[in-house]
Amino acid sequence: MLTPDPLESAAREALSPESFAYIAGGSGDEVTLRANTAAWRAYALRPHVLRDVVETDLTTTVVGTPLAAPIGIAPTAMHKLVHQDGELATARAAAAAGALMTVSMFANHSYADVAEAMDGAPFWAQMYLLRDHGLTRELAVRAKEAGARALVVCVDGAAVPRRSRFAGGAFVPPKGLAFPNVREIGLTKAITGLDRAMTFDDLTLFPEWTGLPIVVKGVQRGDDAARCAAAGAAGIVVSNHGARQFDGCTPTAAVLGEIVDAVAGNAEVYVDGGIRSGSDGVKALALGARAVFAGRPPLWALAAHGEAGATAWLHDFAEDIARVLAFCGCRTPGEATRDLVARAWPPPHG
Repeated sequence: MLTPDPLESAAREALSPESFAYIAGGSGDEVTLRANTAAWRAYALRPHVLRDVVETDLTTTVVGTPLAAPIGIAPTAMHKLVHQDGELATARAAAAAGALMTVSMFANHSYADVAEAMDGAPFWAQMYLLRDHGLTRELAVRAKEAGARALVVCVDGAAVPRRSRFAGGAFVPPKGLAFPNVREIGLTKAITGLDRAMTFDDLTLFPEWTGLPIVVKGVQRGDDAARCAAAGAAGIVVSNHGARQFDGCTPTAAVLGEIVDAVAGNAEVYVDGGIRSGSDGVKALALGARAVFAGRPPLWALAAHGEAGATAWLHDFAEDIARVLAFCGCRTPGEATRDLVARAWPPPHG
């Protein structure tokens, strides 16, 4: 399998120091960045044996959309930092592997161009609510017209993050990068123009504008997740933004079960943050996630080995999930139940 550690090292060699730091880094002292990965290791799997696992089937649905495996690519900006074709290469890799692509609002290609590259394969469109609601509405409508199956509304933009690996706390994109989804106001004004007065009531705007289901991303508490579901969210992504927003918050593995319980089946639950292996993926499924999303590993694979590398990593990740499910006595993702996970002992280090 194309394992993350060698991929990350290969990506470091392939990219400029600034581009690598933008992708790999987190905020503050990067405590949460390290905790995101370590928290999955704090769980151990308790496999069943003597079960018929001759045939395994990873197929599932997310908000009604069929997928070949419970895997998605998390919304990450500026794929042109790692590949000349940017999000188009990532999208083709996702389509080839049967994974769900989530297109960032700050992508270097438009929703429509990514949709064309995917040639009918499903994708979601990520966006924030801007203070200019009219402009946000136009963006949401463009995403729908491009063929997005759902809108991923990020709700963790309460302040401008400070990235620890950059002087002044912010990454300055290279000149010449385009951001067509926010072309009307530009990247800087879009980032500083997020509506920080947004409340649960505003979640209803997106389906009113488009009729598309919404998936709320950036939730870290059960009570908030329940309120999102009550406001009409079809899905919840348990996420701390890859530890890129603020340092010192909870790792996603630690709160996934709480959020699944709080939502109580009223919305689907997904998770990202530190997921690096099939074992991590099965732990997430057992804790109640319907699908898992990866952010950095597909980009490392894309940087190191191009589109073929990203496709291979996604295929290998799916195969690893299938392998671990079989070892646990499960034939499908839905058979992974919470009794399969327990707290690891002794606690892992690092």
